Formats: sequence, structure tokens, C-alpha cells
Amino acid sequence: MSLLAVDAPVGLPAFSLSDDQIATVVDLVCRGCNAARSDLTAGMLEVPITVIVRKAMRRVKKTLGLTNLQLRGEVELEDMSANDPSLLGRIDITLQFLHQFGDEDAYVAIECKRVRAGEPGLSTRYVTEGVDRFFKSKYAAGHEWGFMLGYVLALPETDIVSAIDARVRGDYGEAAGLTPEAPHTLSLAVLEGALMQNGTHTIRLKHIFVDMLPAAQVSPQ
Repeated sequence: MSLLAVDAPVGLPAFSLSDDQIATVVDLVCRGCNAARSDLTAGMLEVPITVIVRKAMRRVKKTLGLTNLQLRGEVELEDMSANDPSLLGRIDITLQFLHQFGDEDAYVAIECKRVRAGEPGLSTRYVTEGVDRFFKSKYAAGHEWGFMLGYVLALPETDIVSAIDARVRGDYGEAAGLTPEAPHTLSLAVLEGALMQNGTHTIRLKHIFVDMLPAAQVSPQ
């Protein structure tokens, strides 16, 4: 007799997200980042920023009463080949909606990167150590959606977006370009592009850029 629940996620449906769920991810990310800014300090690196953001997202999730999803910390992705002990990578933030519970391969991947106008090296890392991991199926293999979160440490964000847009179009084709969407009220920009995983599967990437200059450093107007 099977002990599996009849409504357990099976196959690709567990990888899909509705429009409402996508909007929930964007909203939770933006609210969490905004709430985290008061705890940031100058010169803080990517990992501690993300830890603070995750904690803030959990607080926001509880405040909003979002009981249909769970938020997890950094998740290690293993190569499932037999006798292969290597890791594919570590995703900074993952969420699971109710329809994904019970399936370790079904999750919402959010990869976080610092970016700064006038510092092209960070924009390059956003692509080579972020976007590329979705492209190579190290993250979110077979999923419909993935999310990139850019911590903007110096404006204007338009310079950052332009640099990343040019790089992804050159590396992955025109479909990967960052197409602007209506921004969240707590974001600097929200954009979208598409990648081909293994040359056969299309995954859409939502790019969210938020102002993460520590609140203490913001000059009064």
C-alpha cells in the first residue's frame, strides 16, 4: 500500500508557478530587502547581506501570513549521478510553494549578487556566477522560472542593467535580454529574459534590482 499523498507533486507541474505566485516572490523579495537595509553596514559582502535578507523575508512572510510557502536558507545542489560526490552549487535563497512540498527538485531559486555602477567586474559576476548557473542547469533544471536578485550598491541602476543586458545577449542570445516590466514599488527595476537549458528547455529569468545601500549612508534630501 502506497503511503504517498494523492496530491503529492508529480513531474513538471511541480516546477510551474502561477502569475500570483510569481508576483508573491517579487513582493516578498522586495519587502524583505527593504526591511533588511537598516541592518546593513558599509562594505558588507554578499553572503552576510543575503543572510540578513533571508531573515527579513521570513519576518515579512510571517507578518503577511503566507502559510502556503516555506523559505529555506542556502541550499546545496548535488550531482545525482551515481557515486558522484560533487556539488553543482549553492543557491542563496529558495522558496517552496504548497504544490512543491515533498519534491526536493521543485523549488523557487533566487540567486543574489552585488552590483555597483562603475564596477564592471560585479556586473560580469552577476552573469558568469549567477545567470550562467541557470543556463547550465546547475540551478533550477527543467523549471519554468528562476530569479536573479541584484543588490545595487551604487546608482544609477540603468548603467548596471545596460551592462548586464549587453553581456547576456552576447552570451545567450537576444531572448536572454533584460526586458523591462512594471517595477515593484520597493524595487529599482524588474526585468525578464529567457534562457535555453541544454538547448531544449526554456527557463524564464526574473531579474530584480533593489537599492541596498545601507540606510545609514543615504544622505538626507
